[in-house]
Amino acid sequence: MTTGTILPEFDPFLISFGGFGIRWYALAYIVGLMGGYWILRREAQRAGPIDVAGIESLLNHVLLGVILGGRMGFVLFYQPGYYLANPLEILKIWQGGMAFHGGLAGVILAMWLFSARRGMSIFTVSDRVAMVVPIGLFLGRLSNFINAELYGRVTDLPWGMVFSGSDGLPRHPSQLYEAGLEGLVLGGLMLFGYRRGWLAITGRLSSVLLIGYSSARFLIEYVREPDPHLGTLLGLVTMGQLLCLPMIAGGVYILMRRRQTPGLPG
Repeated sequence: MTTGTILPEFDPFLISFGGFGIRWYALAYIVGLMGGYWILRREAQRAGPIDVAGIESLLNHVLLGVILGGRMGFVLFYQPGYYLANPLEILKIWQGGMAFHGGLAGVILAMWLFSARRGMSIFTVSDRVAMVVPIGLFLGRLSNFINAELYGRVTDLPWGMVFSGSDGLPRHPSQLYEAGLEGLVLGGLMLFGYRRGWLAITGRLSSVLLIGYSSARFLIEYVREPDPHLGTLLGLVTMGQLLCLPMIAGGVYILMRRRQTPGLPG
């Protein structure tokens, strides 16, 4: 087996003040949200279906949904026993522990509340959010890489990497695989399809995001180290793969059932 590239131990804080500060992961959330806001604000100024004030309100809804949903998803899906015994630990989100699928559930609820209050289709809202989600996915996975967390399984491939705090064996840099597929590739395909008009039907951006993200995540889970306290379920799939299946099904359902009416400006 090859030695692999030994990565330095990065400081989890971008800026720190006596144990407190801005973590790379927090920076990813901030930059992702602000980048998404900038893109959606520009669309709103070009007579998009949601005005500028609405975009600002939507951002607040989504932010709350991501934080609450992501945290509760991690608690319920990955470490329910620990948090049941230590409920106050749930509040310590600064120590890490967020789940994408839980964050998605929180965002769906936030979008439903927003669309209901404004009397518009939830898919009109979800398409706006889907447009910018790959930005957050890309930055989030880079933060996982910097934090030396959620790394891949042991490999003898020449690009295997030895992560600080691991067992010293070269592993797949699965965080970079996910950043590339879930962020750059998926985001690029969605942008291309949007500009070409293929995704101009209401609900299509949402369905492509669900199918694209879940398919990429499902495949990469085969080279990503399973959560040590869960392992593989029935020796076949990981929890991450299991949670991707309803997302793929939901995306296919939306794609097949949405009415063929224009929903996004060209």
